Amino acid sequence: MIRRQLLTGSAALGAAATTTLAMPAIAQTAPEIRWRLASSFPRSLDTIWGAGEQVAKRVAVLTDNKFQIRAFPAGELVPGLQVADAVQNGTVECAHTASYYFVGKDPTFAFDATVPFGLNTRQMNAWMHQGGGREALRPFFEGYNIVSIPAGNTGAQMGGWFRKEIKAVADLNGLKMRIAGIAGNVMQKLGVVPQQIAGGDIYPALEKGTVDAAEWIGPYDDEKLGFNRVAPFYYFPGWWEGCLNLSLYVNKAKYDELPPLYREVLESACRDATVESLAKYDVQNPAALRRLIAAGTQLRPFPREVMAASYKAAFELYDELAEKNDTFRKVYESWRAFRDTQYGWFRVAENSFDQFVYGMYAQEAQQRR
Repeated sequence: MIRRQLLTGSAALGAAATTTLAMPAIAQTAPEIRWRLASSFPRSLDTIWGAGEQVAKRVAVLTDNKFQIRAFPAGELVPGLQVADAVQNGTVECAHTASYYFVGKDPTFAFDATVPFGLNTRQMNAWMHQGGGREALRPFFEGYNIVSIPAGNTGAQMGGWFRKEIKAVADLNGLKMRIAGIAGNVMQKLGVVPQQIAGGDIYPALEKGTVDAAEWIGPYDDEKLGFNRVAPFYYFPGWWEGCLNLSLYVNKAKYDELPPLYREVLESACRDATVESLAKYDVQNPAALRRLIAAGTQLRPFPREVMAASYKAAFELYDELAEKNDTFRKVYESWRAFRDTQYGWFRVAENSFDQFVYGMYAQEAQQRR
């Protein structure tokens, strides 16, 4: 009897010990932290808004709800184009945004998002995570009391919606266009009057004729915003956005307060958001484009003349900015050196593969008609 009791007691102790050992270390030692995230995007744009929301959800799951971030869409805490100021001054702990919204402060911001005729999605990801991009940008962001973490990507974007056809560079002269970031400065060289308008305000501006053209992201979001109802011509490609890297801005003081484990969780959550947002756009855009065309949208490529003039204007602008802005110059040198090596490689493998298979697909599609 005694032996049986001893064995039973030992088993119970062993089970208790196992249970104790199996408890996640994070549940025993991690502090409880509550942050607010101010997004630059409206909740209705579920993919781009959703990337920030996904960061918040993933952080909570990975920390057993010890570290919670509550996401707020544009306008609920601060206007969408003022989130950088809110993070810098500590009004909110973090924000989800596109850095090129803030080129009015300094054009260097653009490199954290995208620049015209720049890197595609994979190249941007490589520069940020393995090619020295984040290291090049870190001192710049420290000057704004911000830590910037890549957190989402749209892939290559469309060239936007126009109320009239663009057949030559001359057609751009005097055109009022909603266009974000440093691309507006490039367009200005070609006679365009750029307008910086938040996503939720683009439709009424286009409908009323306040702007003659507007770009946003691509078919999935553009269809949601209804641009096809007020502008018939849909141009491609969005040469100013071969991709768009989205960012989680974190107040540096708050970031420095985080335990190392939480910093790793935050980085992991942001990487997940990049993968998922890009995947969702790649799934949703083809079907949305078909629906838009079926509804009467007139799909148009930008004329080569317009593309060539834009390319020339873009790199003239970069050289001008590099002469005037030492910070811009340093990041630009890092970016351009990386771009040159990537372009050389992608022409050999990726581009040759893409051109061949897309060409064969076009032939097969033609034969089926």
